[in-house]
Amino acid sequence: MSEVKLSAEVRTEFGKGAARRIRREDKVPAVLYGHGTDPVHITLPGHDLLLALRTSNVLISLDIEGKSELAIPKAVQRDALRQGILKHVDLLLVKRGEKVNVEVPVVAEGELAPGANLLEHVLNALPVEAEATHIPESLSVSIAGLEAGASVLAKDIALPSGVSLAVEDDTVVLQVLAAQAEEAPAEAAGDEAAEA
Repeated sequence: MSEVKLSAEVRTEFGKGAARRIRREDKVPAVLYGHGTDPVHITLPGHDLLLALRTSNVLISLDIEGKSELAIPKAVQRDALRQGILKHVDLLLVKRGEKVNVEVPVVAEGELAPGANLLEHVLNALPVEAEATHIPESLSVSIAGLEAGASVLAKDIALPSGVSLAVEDDTVVLQVLAAQAEEAPAEAAGDEAAEA
């Protein structure tokens, strides 16, 4: 799990106008909350935060005017048209050794059985409980040789030590579907003529 250090400034201005001014300075408005404390409104460096958020569930070490805090992203608002523009970020305070519930991306590896089968990701990310400083970046699952009708359940995915499922064991994560064959229009027209 990667840890990224960012410098933050406490924010005293609120509202759309203040948020626009902050974004014009290549900074991102954010709020830091958790552990029963009052929310702290901060600004973060835009480019550095964007790079950090490329890793899901990144652990962010914040330097807030000399005080150090650990946090993970809880909600990220991006510009609807330009995904590279961050509008606002909610950060959850965490402590070393503390367990948190997060969603970890599922990565399918291998090739399905021969045939025109399709792999459906029922869940793109698996809800798990893990120590805040040891959240896996992704979970790999082998789909090698799976045929139509096969499913991969949450309990079938190997989890690193210290990580446990935050969903039912029998939750379907991946399933293999048989490709639907489309009926050719010419054959359909021929069948209708034969019936008449």
